[in-house]
Amino acid sequence: MSVQCVGEPILRNEDERLLKGDALFTDDVQLPGLLHAAFLRSPYGHARILSIDVEAARQSAGVLGVYTAKDIGSLMNPAPLIVPPPPIEGLVFNQRTHTALASSKVRHVGEPIAMVVAESRYLAEDAIEKIHVDFEQLPVHLDIEDSLQAAESFVHDDLESNLAAHVVQRRGDYEKAKAEAHRVITRRFTYDRGIAAPIENRCVVADWNRMGKRLTVWDTTQAPIPIRNGLAGMLGLTENQVRVIAPHIGGAFGAKLMAFYSEEMLVPWASMQLERPVRWTEDRHENFYSTSHERGQVHEAEIAVDQEGHILGIKDVFIHDTGAYNNYGLTLPINSQCCLLGLYHIPSYYSEFRVAFTNKTLVAPYRGAGRQHGVFVIERLLDSVARELNIDRAEIRRRNLIPPDAFPYDHKIIYQDFAPLVYDSGNYEPVLRKAMDMIDYDTFIRDVQPRLRAEGRRVGIGIVTYAEGTGIGPYEGARVQVLGSGKVLVVTGVGTQGQGHYTSFAQLAAQQLGVDVTDVEVVTGDTDQFHWGTGTFASRGAVVAGNAVNAAATAVREKVIHLAADLLSVSVDEIDLVDGKAIHRADPEKSMTLGQLAAAANPTRGAVRPGTEPGLEATRYFGPERGTTAFGAHAAILEVEQGTYQIKVLEYVVVHDCGKVINPMIVEGQVHGGVAQGIGNAFLEQLVFDDQGRIKNANLRDFLLPTALEVPRMKCGHEETPSPLNPMGVKGTGEAGAIPVGPLFAQALDDAFSDVRLEILDIPLNSSTLWHSVQEQGENQVAIHEWT
Repeated sequence: MSVQCVGEPILRNEDERLLKGDALFTDDVQLPGLLHAAFLRSPYGHARILSIDVEAARQSAGVLGVYTAKDIGSLMNPAPLIVPPPPIEGLVFNQRTHTALASSKVRHVGEPIAMVVAESRYLAEDAIEKIHVDFEQLPVHLDIEDSLQAAESFVHDDLESNLAAHVVQRRGDYEKAKAEAHRVITRRFTYDRGIAAPIENRCVVADWNRMGKRLTVWDTTQAPIPIRNGLAGMLGLTENQVRVIAPHIGGAFGAKLMAFYSEEMLVPWASMQLERPVRWTEDRHENFYSTSHERGQVHEAEIAVDQEGHILGIKDVFIHDTGAYNNYGLTLPINSQCCLLGLYHIPSYYSEFRVAFTNKTLVAPYRGAGRQHGVFVIERLLDSVARELNIDRAEIRRRNLIPPDAFPYDHKIIYQDFAPLVYDSGNYEPVLRKAMDMIDYDTFIRDVQPRLRAEGRRVGIGIVTYAEGTGIGPYEGARVQVLGSGKVLVVTGVGTQGQGHYTSFAQLAAQQLGVDVTDVEVVTGDTDQFHWGTGTFASRGAVVAGNAVNAAATAVREKVIHLAADLLSVSVDEIDLVDGKAIHRADPEKSMTLGQLAAAANPTRGAVRPGTEPGLEATRYFGPERGTTAFGAHAAILEVEQGTYQIKVLEYVVVHDCGKVINPMIVEGQVHGGVAQGIGNAFLEQLVFDDQGRIKNANLRDFLLPTALEVPRMKCGHEETPSPLNPMGVKGTGEAGAIPVGPLFAQALDDAFSDVRLEILDIPLNSSTLWHSVQEQGENQVAIHEWT
């Protein structure tokens, strides 16, 4: 007998602290003698630094330190490459990472040039204004296609072009498939830049204890253990001398994963120099320039199909904008390259991409991490096939789905985790069918849409699918311990930024140990509590850390049962763990609490028998051989308001398969949040640059984020195809909501304007661009009463 926790919609353990304001965030950390840092940042997109005069700043009131590149020693070594390129034959990769401060040249607006540390942020900002820098402006490379064509003044002077990387992957023979095709359709797609814009900006607090020779850093990072390891190396310390704490974090979405941001290197260094704690908190304007961006890509794609619309092959050649540096390697474009394959059987595939250096902020993952681009391309290509061959949009997808008996399905190309792209499991048609049923797809097309159009309303329906690579390695670990109080402690190295780890991990331990979820304390993101791990990214927390928690809890369960059986003089097969007790199944009065057992396992006298361990605890690690593949379908009905071209989402449906569901309420919350960000990415959020690379809308008044008014109520459905790659059968779900929203909106809007044969090929949209697109298709010559 065991407590049933896994699979139940249990309320989140962490929410009371968050709602009452009792949760600690990095900016809440207050220390005696706390100093404040501010940064002078480049006003130009591309310029040489001829001289820097900081003397007036050093004389400014309350200033304790002013630092430029010449002052920071080994921190001027290039930052580490976070993810090296995978072993793809013929791959070209020109590694160029940033330094903590710019020295001879700035490569994007907002690049830090100098740091001031003062008694207050106000005094530090005042001193920043007194620093004088003499610049020589250089040509600015902003457009990714133009950047690759540039003949001089490259972003990095030691290269012969702005090419950062070149990769080709192929499966089968695309040219042969093209020659045999009934129809070949070619399209050009663009997917523009955006930012994560978390509600909490980045923050670093560092405190060097000179007497203890120990550095403590509070950081809004998604990867506290790699940050600890890196800081130790940069600052000449051992890992044991550095403690990194990632407390509660107000959203991250990938943007707080980049290691190392300049501020993460410089603030701890400054604390060691000044022997006082130092804090830097990013303001919203800084966030637009100093925190990583994502997404700029241009695709030239074509699809070859037979008469029934079966895919024979796809060719996709695209350019990816990495910004001024490529610290995150090729993760994003490889995700795009692989996720283009979707849920479909594609016998022949040719994919080639080039990565361009530009004079913009560096690019790193943002929820979806390149997957959106690939999904947008394949889903829009299928829409084009459906239109030209007069096949229903859902049916064209059904015809091309990988059949359930084809798994594991090897795509014959390499994924971002260095392993072959192999889909571990799947059953796709039930997901597509459920999404159609939940939105009443057939009835809407047959009955509802004609009636609404007759009333003069522009409504459209869309349905798309997606695959999401999740749960990649290398590993995570967890320690589970029964405390003397009878409560259970779970500690893991991953950080948490709102994913519900405090509850999901507690459910796993509670299930094994027979306690209530509220009696499980979960600690994450503290390198003194757990020493090894990687971080929270790529929809991997539940898969990798969750399996480690489950394995550790299982091991503790075995210890508890054996100890209880020994002390109660019964067989281990007769012990159940229920309500915080180990009970004899035949005689429930014969029992011991977990607290009593914990005390018995840690005797103060006597000897521990050979072959046994004191305490009721275990540490376990889990590393998957490759990532799991989650998948799903989204469907929506949109209405476009006449005149204003504002979009209203009338219905939104998500059906997701993430294997075994630990907590369906948390899964739905993840999906809801992802859809909200997907809507912003599809229809609201776009960075607008001037010719120097300055962002014209670097504020939340002009850079539009979705609010509660734009995010619809959603209906969520779940299917469960367990993964064979981990004992729990789970897959990730963190990015599922965000990935397919762009092509879904585009398809539904095409349908709403089917009378003018609108075809949306660019994301993001907004009401203005939608209006212009419709005008180009002749909307001004089509009256509403002409609907047929």
